[in-house]
Amino acid sequence: MQPLDRSSLFLTIMIKHSTILSLVLILFTGAASVSSAQKTSGPRVLVVDAHPDDEGAYAAAIYKITHDLHGVVDLVVITNGEAGYKYSTLANAYYHLDLTDEKVGRKYLPGIRHQELENAGKIIGLHHIYFFNERDNRYTLDPHEVLDSNWNIPRVKSELNHILVSGHYDFVFTLLPSDSTHGHHKATTILALTAVQNLPKNVPHPIVLCASGTEKDKPPTPFTMLAGFPITRVSDGAPTYAFDKQQSFGFHHALNYKIIVNWEIAEHKSQGTEQLGMNRGDLEEYYYFDINPPDGRAKAKALFDRLAINDYPELTYPGIK
Repeated sequence: MQPLDRSSLFLTIMIKHSTILSLVLILFTGAASVSSAQKTSGPRVLVVDAHPDDEGAYAAAIYKITHDLHGVVDLVVITNGEAGYKYSTLANAYYHLDLTDEKVGRKYLPGIRHQELENAGKIIGLHHIYFFNERDNRYTLDPHEVLDSNWNIPRVKSELNHILVSGHYDFVFTLLPSDSTHGHHKATTILALTAVQNLPKNVPHPIVLCASGTEKDKPPTPFTMLAGFPITRVSDGAPTYAFDKQQSFGFHHALNYKIIVNWEIAEHKSQGTEQLGMNRGDLEEYYYFDINPPDGRAKAKALFDRLAINDYPELTYPGIK
């Protein structure tokens, strides 16, 4: 069988995308129940993101949770990411489309970015990806714009609730809702926190952590609360836990988890600026929200203590130094 050229590959992607809406109901009614039934020895995590490619913020920890801790990580992605057409210049030749034209980009990027995310998900070990297919309208810093007019908030809340109740998660990961971040990210974190807070008392409440990346030689990003949204309060004012992407292993300890993040980033070819994140950020830092119970800190610490353990055996070869 001859390999598909990029034109044929793109056609395959678009045919697949044409069926995505009909498959969404199957995903929501069936996938979570399969997830909850699966027996695993490791933690169960739900990542809640605004766009395809946001998962890069936690890619190293996700990989280690799924591969070394034998856990399950599912992902909710709220928008199709079609507003990313502005950064698709290099992808025009790859996909044989003028994706930087807004009409073309908004038509074809949802299918392309769905496939890119599925490819990235295979690398880091995502179990299920739930596409909510909300419109990626435009860049904004204002979460009110997103929550009040851009998305179908009742539907998003309902579907998040269904997934959380069915999935029996230990943790929810989302992005730090700092003042300078995208309004979509802020809104997504607010919705994730609200969904967990509103879970019935008889349903286990997962611990919600938000992530931010930094270099080892830089101070962490201070954060107390997003103004106007007390649900986002972090009394610590700083990250409480971290995963070191430079954790080394392999022959001569020459490898680390930045390699996995680079692989994941490389799948998002339609987003040129995403590629600039390769090799950046030594640490994934995680903040503990006040809505979490105080006794949840021990569970979160146990997770990150476990992530700090090198699971790879020391490699040596006879006669090779």
